[in-house]
Amino acid sequence: MVALTLYSFYLKFGTEVIFMLMFPIIFGGVDSPEVAEVAAEEEAGDPPSINLGVLQWFLKSRIFMKIIKLLLLFILLLSTPLLAKDYTKKKEVRGFIDSMVKHYHFDRSELKRLFSSVTYQKRAHAIYVPSLRPKWVRPKNYKRQGSWDRYEGIFFKKGKVSKGIAYMHKHRADLSRAYKKYGVEPEYITAIIGIESHYGYNRGKYLVFDTLTTLAFEPNRRQKFFRSELKEFLLMTKREGVNPKNVKGSYAGAIGLGQFMPSNYKTFVVDFNKDGYKQMNNHTDAIGSVAHYLKRHHWRKHQPVATRVSYPGTRYNGHKTGYKYKYKRRSLKNIVPIEPFAYNGKVRLIKLKRTNYDELWYGTHNFYVITRYNHSSYYAMIVHQLAQKIKAGYKKKYGEVFR
Repeated sequence: MVALTLYSFYLKFGTEVIFMLMFPIIFGGVDSPEVAEVAAEEEAGDPPSINLGVLQWFLKSRIFMKIIKLLLLFILLLSTPLLAKDYTKKKEVRGFIDSMVKHYHFDRSELKRLFSSVTYQKRAHAIYVPSLRPKWVRPKNYKRQGSWDRYEGIFFKKGKVSKGIAYMHKHRADLSRAYKKYGVEPEYITAIIGIESHYGYNRGKYLVFDTLTTLAFEPNRRQKFFRSELKEFLLMTKREGVNPKNVKGSYAGAIGLGQFMPSNYKTFVVDFNKDGYKQMNNHTDAIGSVAHYLKRHHWRKHQPVATRVSYPGTRYNGHKTGYKYKYKRRSLKNIVPIEPFAYNGKVRLIKLKRTNYDELWYGTHNFYVITRYNHSSYYAMIVHQLAQKIKAGYKKKYGEVFR
């Protein structure tokens, strides 16, 4: 409604008046640095007289397009409520509301209010429905790479290790306490938080309630799973006294520094700072919760996670690879650890596909535990390698790695 009013104002009074009104809003007044910059740039040519219209001169300046873009963004933000969808019109949503009221004593009118204004999350929906995705066009400068080269490039961008070292040092007291209580080494807790949320800098931009509602009630292959997660999310926000509309997370509804799904909150999130709340957006709670999660999945203190091995050739096509398959080391002929490896248990063979060859690694029991956090061998390996880089960098900078 506000956007339509603004548009009507434009039709009646014209662009010049709109510009005059928006100028101080966008630039903070005529004395702002941006205005001074334009004045300097335009010094060579005098602007036309005011009776020819300020807009004629301004159209020639560099910041005209900036104003247009910001004005359009302003209108878009104001018009966002017009895009909201009323999910209470769906029969299955009304049934979901009935269930939440009956079994968990939610207020019906409050749930109706929440579900009557939901912004459909197309980008999140498209992750699970390929037909909704834009067609991928190969860039002209596209370089063919192995799957591990691409994956590694995403997670080992500039700053990932240095920020991890800084994070580990800043939160060393909480990390040390988590290690003493749960037995999980600080570098692995740090690496997981680094990968999941870039140490808290990127905790997700999607409104979790809108995302989970979209995925729970729009057709997709994991609809049942997301309906369960929506239920757990509402229960969690009720327990913690949080407004469901204020929580942001990933495209799948994962929340906080460790990107926990709502169903994990009750079981795995801990109140590590003892303030009476379990909050994954709190660094202390997140550190304790990541350690607790790994411990509950049987992390073994003082045991290695992975080591690289050698094998004949450049491509490995022998035994089945991946975290699901484990072998006694003596059965793996011609596969030898490159460095000393003090581990007597069964191992997984983890293959990392490079452009011109395969890297092969042994993965231990603790490697498998990391895959319980995210069911991917590549994920567990990137956690391990990042943790080792952080550990080495921390030792180099501070002399020793705390425990």
